[in-house]
Amino acid sequence: MRRKNHSMPDILKGVTVLDLTQNIAGPFCTQLLGDFGAEVLKVERPGSGDDARKWTPPAWHGVGTAFLAVNRNKKSVGVDLNAPEGREIIRRLADKADVLVHSTRPGSLESRGLGYDDLKAGNPGLVYCAISAFGESGPLVRDPGYDPLIQAFTGIMSVTGHPDRPPARVGVSIIDMGTGLWAFSGVLAALYRRRETGLGGKVAASLMETGVNWMSIFLAHYMGAGHIGARMGDVTPMTSPYESFKTQDGAVLITAANEKLFANVCRALGVPELAQDSRFNSNSQRVLNRPELHALLEARTSRVTSDECVALMRQAGAPCSTINTVDAVYRNEQVNAMGMIRPLAAPDLPDFKTVDLPVSIDDEKASLRLPPPVLGFHTDAVLVGAGYTMQEVAALRAAKVIG
Repeated sequence: MRRKNHSMPDILKGVTVLDLTQNIAGPFCTQLLGDFGAEVLKVERPGSGDDARKWTPPAWHGVGTAFLAVNRNKKSVGVDLNAPEGREIIRRLADKADVLVHSTRPGSLESRGLGYDDLKAGNPGLVYCAISAFGESGPLVRDPGYDPLIQAFTGIMSVTGHPDRPPARVGVSIIDMGTGLWAFSGVLAALYRRRETGLGGKVAASLMETGVNWMSIFLAHYMGAGHIGARMGDVTPMTSPYESFKTQDGAVLITAANEKLFANVCRALGVPELAQDSRFNSNSQRVLNRPELHALLEARTSRVTSDECVALMRQAGAPCSTINTVDAVYRNEQVNAMGMIRPLAAPDLPDFKTVDLPVSIDDEKASLRLPPPVLGFHTDAVLVGAGYTMQEVAALRAAKVIG
């Protein structure tokens, strides 16, 4: 069913989130909270802001596109945490907040009197979420970490790429965005528990734990069978056919994880007899005889174009796709039928568009209320809302505590 064009109810309306994160993982978590209706106060360094603002090129009207991808539905508040007055601002905001999310190294906020134990004393209902690189214990607790480094550390790169080439990084930021998603899940669970207990709690997520979790299947291979995964290109080791095949003008990806689908593939390619061949009549046999099967199927796919192959497969009920580029995804009829690319009015970003949440509730979409904010745009209003007078705000600005 096609989703409707109006927004889902703001399920988290009334929840205030204090966002002390930057780059990708933390901002993705807080964007999700904002998409579901929370008020997100994004605290940034005055004058420079979130590092991702400057990750260019590419840029959209001078702003790093990675920043724009994960910072909608937020208000920007410029506060210098190195100043005592700046830390007092955070304490006052935290006293009224429901959630605080940060992505500083373990111990950093504690050293400034802004750790969980410090803040829960003034707000026992606070849900405090800490996002780190390697977690909050162990020998690497203070080490920095970024998406590609964690892909290397957790073995993801060892199973990504082709066997005759060096290990490859997964092209999208699966560690960062995955960690943001886990943190979001933990925050929701803690908020749900608070309804019963009245108390908040500390949520912790790390890039390293996300990477290890993404390797669950490969680790199960190792723990159960002593099998160490290796790079196999686009092949999935447990099923066949489950890989790309050359066509006249490129390649397609075909997946057939059971006997019915394999029979459909064979029928679509005009070789129905392969489904009964003893070399290929079970998934185990197809995995063992993958090279031979691949050659036989590719001999058929290479006779047609990619679009023709997809049409044949679709008619036969066999899963198949062209291997699309980003621009093709942007224009894709199915992507747009589901409303995944949405306009969002932004005075400083003409024709701005954003990628929608991949989930709906009661067939309704996320609420898009605010574009990615201009640095410090909401500082004065947020501080006044926290009880500061305009004279105090002016003095803090003159002292460069806020911006």
